[in-house]
Order: sequence, then structure tokens, then C-alpha cells
Amino acid sequence: MNKAQEKRPQLDLAGALDLAPAPERVPVAIKKRYGHFIDGAFVDGTDAEDFDTVNPATGQAIAKIATGTADDVDRAVKAARKAYDEVWGKMPGKERGKYLYRIARRIQERSRELAVLESMDNGKPIRETRDIDVPNAAAHFFYYAGWADKLAYAVPGGYSPKPLGVCGQVIPWNFPLLMAAWKLAPALATGNTVVLKPAETTPLSAMLLAEILQEADLPPGVVNFVNGAGKTGAALVGHSGVDKVAFTGSTDVGRKIMRSIAGTGKKATMELGGKGAHVVFADAALDQAVEGTINGIFFNQGHVCCAGSRLLIEEGVAEEFVERLKRRVEVLRIGDPLDKNTDIGAINSAEQHKTVCKYIDIGGQEGAEVWQGCAGDVPAKGFWVRPTILTNVQQSDTVVREEIFGPVLSVLTFRTPDEAVAKANDTEYGLAAGVWSEKTSKLFDVAHRLNAGVVWANGYNLFDPASPFGGLRHSGFGREGGIHGLWPYLGGWQ
Repeated sequence: MNKAQEKRPQLDLAGALDLAPAPERVPVAIKKRYGHFIDGAFVDGTDAEDFDTVNPATGQAIAKIATGTADDVDRAVKAARKAYDEVWGKMPGKERGKYLYRIARRIQERSRELAVLESMDNGKPIRETRDIDVPNAAAHFFYYAGWADKLAYAVPGGYSPKPLGVCGQVIPWNFPLLMAAWKLAPALATGNTVVLKPAETTPLSAMLLAEILQEADLPPGVVNFVNGAGKTGAALVGHSGVDKVAFTGSTDVGRKIMRSIAGTGKKATMELGGKGAHVVFADAALDQAVEGTINGIFFNQGHVCCAGSRLLIEEGVAEEFVERLKRRVEVLRIGDPLDKNTDIGAINSAEQHKTVCKYIDIGGQEGAEVWQGCAGDVPAKGFWVRPTILTNVQQSDTVVREEIFGPVLSVLTFRTPDEAVAKANDTEYGLAAGVWSEKTSKLFDVAHRLNAGVVWANGYNLFDPASPFGGLRHSGFGREGGIHGLWPYLGGWQ
């Protein structure tokens, strides 16, 4: 801190931000039990073994969920095949687009319900579900509705692209509604039908989305939801009636899926794990970079595959930057996800909470200085981890190498752009990265040398339906969003 900063009066931000609770009070109807959505109707399912979906902020069960069996998956795939053969695959693109527009508008109309339900089931703050997740879900349906009658312009060479058939889609728990929109919208726009398995810990927004599909009069069987855990997903991926597999989740599960479909002729896209790097140069606007770093790692409690979980800061400003970062993080509010003042919500599940805390402990054991962590002032019920910063770490440390999927930031330093690029690329992943500098030439030079599918300049976690997203190496292959998101669902043009 220089002398001018020492003379500047320091604000008591913690006291200034001591706000009264402001809970979201939109009523949401939640059933005691949910089965599946097959052939346009809600069905009980054939397995008597139910499981609970839990509110991460309280640890209390919200509803019972049916476990999908191979028979349930088979019914759903057959319904999707029938809808494809008889209705959806033959429907003109202009007509398909009308359905997508209806779905998008209905998502907007029921946005408050969706936001509240998503926060209750997932644990993320209502500000994020209300202002980011739900609007972006609607935007993806709007965007791909516009492509439905223009598919001939989506591929090069004057080909006439055709849909693939039935798509099996498996989505994660970190963005349940948004991931469903990312998967469903391009598949439907291109004339495919879908069987989608929501994550076992966050099935509720998919069940509300099923109601929206009914309200939009989507033909029965075009979209089917089968709830369950890993065995249900394996049954879907391995079903002989599935032509295309789309998966978002961990790298380990992605490897298993690829082994299971090898030699079957099924097409696939994989959006897997990540260990994104923020590269912050000394000439960056540091306060802006602080905000971007916080958004990059603490957004959605770090439950983001492209999270900027590694901070590479130029050595000359490292100490000052970390001090600014800590002061800013200290005033982030952790608590009730339905409180509109909350910045940091709950960890999604007891299992994930255990995993995050395990990694923080490993970091400490390997020599890292742990700031904040799992202990401290957090709500008594539910699953919570305070935003955590690990300093004094090395490139070989476990917390730098492995994906934690929680609000944990590892801090490293560099002296030259070459060293920054080498450290940023020293990972098995390649999903996303961010570069911070006021010099445009440096931004372009470093960004083009980073091995990542997405690189943001002076920003992080910036998404748009028209912009493709996806990774390299162990972060997967294929793209979602933009014109690139259409290609994995089209055949007859490569």
C-alpha cells in the first residue's frame, strides 16, 4: 500500500453491507413425488426405489424422485423414435421453430418459479438463477428457434443436412435448467428427438420444464425426461436406439461413456472438467481483475466446469492484488440462496461438500496457506464452504492439478508472458481461461497461445447463445452454442 492509499479513509464495508433479509417469495408448487416424463405425460416409473432431492441450504428433503430403470429408458427411447419417425423428423423447420419460440416465451413467463425452484434444489443464489440461468435458458431456445428453418445455411458446401434421430442427453447438477436448454434447443431445432436424464441431485427444474413443454403443445415423445443416477444414465447411453450422445459432467464419467459407445457408430459430444486460469498482468485494471477473478471462481460456489480456479498473477503486483482480493471477498454474503442479498450459496450436496473440504485439507497438508475454508461463520444447517484462497502453492500441488469444483482459488505467480503461458497450459484440461491486461497486443498474443476452447479478455464467464463453448484435451470435444452447436446434431454433410 502506498502513502496515498494509507491516507485514504477506509470504509467499513462489512457494516455498510449489513442488510436485512430479502427473501424471494414467489410461490412454487412442488409435488411430494416425481416420476418421469415420457411420451408427453408424467408417469410413475417402474422402480419402487425412490430417492430424495435435498435442499442444500437446509439439508432437508424437498421431494421423492423415482429411479429410472432400463425399462423406463426403453419406453422413453421408443417414444422418442416414434415421434421422430412420424412427426418431428418430418416437420418443416419453420414449424419446429414455432414450438421453440413458444417454449422460450413460456420460460420467460414462468421465470420466477423456475428461479426459485432452481435455487431451492441446487443451492445457488436467487440472483444468479433469476438474472443468469433462466434468462439464458430462454435465450438459447429463442436463438435456435431462428435456426430451425435455415439449416441449409448452417453447413458448408451446399449440402442438405439431416437430423440424426434420437439423442440421449445427460446433464449435470451445477446448471440444471441452463444445461437442459443448451442440449435441447439445438437438438430440437435440427429435427431430432430427445431422451434426457437430469442430474439426480437437481431434477426439479426439469420437471417444471416438462410442464412448460406440455403448455407449448410439444408433440408427445419429442422430449422425454427419465430421472435417476448413474445406472439410469448408463442405460440411456448404452441403448441401441440412441443415435447421438451428449454429455456434460466429469472427465472420469466422460471416459467411461466413450468406452461404452466405442464401435457403436453413435455420435457424441463431451463437455467435461476444467481447471481454468486467470492470467493477470501488472498493467491490468486491478480492481476490474479482482471482480473478474471473483466471478470466475466464486460464481455458483465454484460449481462451474470452466471456473477460473487458478490465479496466475504477475509477481510485481501479486501481494497487492491478493490483498485487494481478500478485502473484496470478506464482504461477500454467504447464506440463504433465496435471499436476494446473498452472494455465495450452499454447496450442492453433502458428498460435494466433503470433496471440497478434502481438497482444502490436502492443500494445507502440501504446504498451502489456507485463507478461510470450511470452518468459520456459516449457517448451522446445510452444506457450506466459505470462499477460499490458497497461496504458497506449487505447480505440482494437488489443488493446482485436480478439479475441485468448489469455491477454492489457487494463487501462483509469474514474471514473464512466456512463463504465464507455460504455467497456464501445464494442465490436462483445456476448457477456459481469462487474460487481464490493458495492452491489446498482449491480450491477443497470450490468448492465442493458451490451450483452451474459450479465452476471455478482461472478463470471465461471459456467455451468449450465439457464441460456441467447449473444450480441448481432457475437457472434451464438440461445441455447444452458436452455429457450431448445430453441427453435432446434423448428418449428411461431412
